[in-house]
Amino acid sequence: MRSNVENPDAKSITLEILNEILPKERMGSINVQLWDGTVLGNSQQSSVTLMLNHPGALREMLLPGTEVGMGEAYLYDDIDIEGNAEDIFGLADSLMEELGGITKKLKLFGKLRQLPESLDRLPLHRGPAHLGGKRHSIERDREAVTYHYNVSNDFYSLFLDKEMVYSCAYFLTPEDSLDQAQEQKLELICRKLRLRPGQRLLDIGCGWGGLIIWAVQHYGVDATGITLSQPQAEYANKRIAELGIGDRCRVQVIDYREVAEDAPYDALVSVGMFEHVGEQMLADYFNKAYRLLRPRGVFLNHGISSTKLEQRNEKGDFSDAYVFPDGELVQIHRTIARAEEANFETRDVESLREHYSLTLHRWMERLERNHERALEFVDEGTYRVWRLFLAGSIHGFDVRRQNLYQTLLVKADETGRSGLPLTRRDWYKD
Repeated sequence: MRSNVENPDAKSITLEILNEILPKERMGSINVQLWDGTVLGNSQQSSVTLMLNHPGALREMLLPGTEVGMGEAYLYDDIDIEGNAEDIFGLADSLMEELGGITKKLKLFGKLRQLPESLDRLPLHRGPAHLGGKRHSIERDREAVTYHYNVSNDFYSLFLDKEMVYSCAYFLTPEDSLDQAQEQKLELICRKLRLRPGQRLLDIGCGWGGLIIWAVQHYGVDATGITLSQPQAEYANKRIAELGIGDRCRVQVIDYREVAEDAPYDALVSVGMFEHVGEQMLADYFNKAYRLLRPRGVFLNHGISSTKLEQRNEKGDFSDAYVFPDGELVQIHRTIARAEEANFETRDVESLREHYSLTLHRWMERLERNHERALEFVDEGTYRVWRLFLAGSIHGFDVRRQNLYQTLLVKADETGRSGLPLTRRDWYKD
């Protein structure tokens, strides 16, 4: 990586900027290494090193003044992150705060402009998302889902569990393996739904089919999964056929708004799809789910929520640009309010925040371990998108900016009966 103009003062300017903006309390855990090998920080105690790969690296990283700009500096290899990538996000938070003050911002940007522009940046074959049409229309939602999930089934298989479950796992102990924790999550969901042989189950946003296959094999239900990703559906249906359960299990490429309402389901589940719905569509989402259920039917909604600590970035964030375009995190009280306005009764709400942090750590470890293999299916830039996304998500859950809730809803019958037992004891039986 080179810069257009070799500036003999680039190093002194870079050091001056770093000394001004780096919080002293973080320099014990984070190193900064310049392009010539100069290291700032305590290398013996640091868990992560921010590498400035050329004299203009800070310019590319900070001049845009946005989270997206900092992320793109990593994607384009202006900077690199060695060590525990999630530990860099505390520094990123501090830097964004430093960029917040107008006076300091103007002074800092003046110095950044003195650094040389970069040349020969790492090419990105998968650029930021550019969606068309009305936000959260069926067509635009399909485009958004395709952008994220149609990367490569083989790529996802490198860091997911053997069931290809792309959502928060459930840990009985912190030492549980990813495979074990995901099976425990599938089992917990089926128990919360109290599935019985012969019941009809609809999985809204079924991914690669792990949950419906589990429910058919272990609970004897008839299960339909829906997704907007054709590669996911093809993978799932191929596996269903190989297992010989195609008469009771299938995956369709269809939007939840397009599901026929002529034959009500006994149970609905949505795991990791809720983030794609959008707050403006919650009434439609829950009303549709209500119509799809028979009386005394249950709906388990599993999704990430924002907290009061999370402030939406009006300039856009990295996830919206490169990971989950149009994704929205809704506070749990708003979610429950919309569900109950659709006439659902809320019967249980469980936070799995710590479980998602553990899940993300497992995914991160597997992704980094399979870096070279990942490049057989995606380019370096795409690998970096997911590494940064997973690291940032770990940070978000650890500092309570995000939470993960499983919310169990019931459609009572016309007499007000839910059909549910008095306790949850059966969920946790041996």
